[in-house]
Amino acid sequence: MVNMLKKEVLRRQSDFSAIYNRGKSVGERLVVVFHRKNDHPYKRQAFLASKKVGKSVQRNRARRLMKESWRVLEPLAKEGTDYIFIARNTILDAKQQDVQQSMQRALRKAGLLKDPKGNGKQK
Repeated sequence: MVNMLKKEVLRRQSDFSAIYNRGKSVGERLVVVFHRKNDHPYKRQAFLASKKVGKSVQRNRARRLMKESWRVLEPLAKEGTDYIFIARNTILDAKQQDVQQSMQRALRKAGLLKDPKGNGKQK
C-alpha cells in the first residue's frame, strides 16, 4: 500500500510537543498560533479546536473556517515553519472573513508573513 498522507500536515505527537515546548505563540481574538522553525523546505500545519469551543459540530466548523483562511494566507506565510492554529471559543460567532483577518494579524505579529517582494521578510 502506498502512503497517501500529505507531508504538509502535522500528525506526530513528538512534532506537536516540540512546537508547544520549544516554539513560540501569538494570540489573537479568534485564534492562537503556535509556530516553530522546521528542517524542511515546506510549511506544515495543524488546525485544532478543543471541547471548550463547543460540541463536535461547532469544533468542525471552527476547523473548516481556519482551513479556508489558511488556504488564502498560505502563499504569504514563510516556508520552513510548523504552524498550529488553535480556535478560541470566540470563533463560534465569527464569519470566515473575520477568522482570516485574525489569523493574518497573528501571523503578522509573529513576523511570519513574507513581504510583497517575496524575500521572506515581514511586511
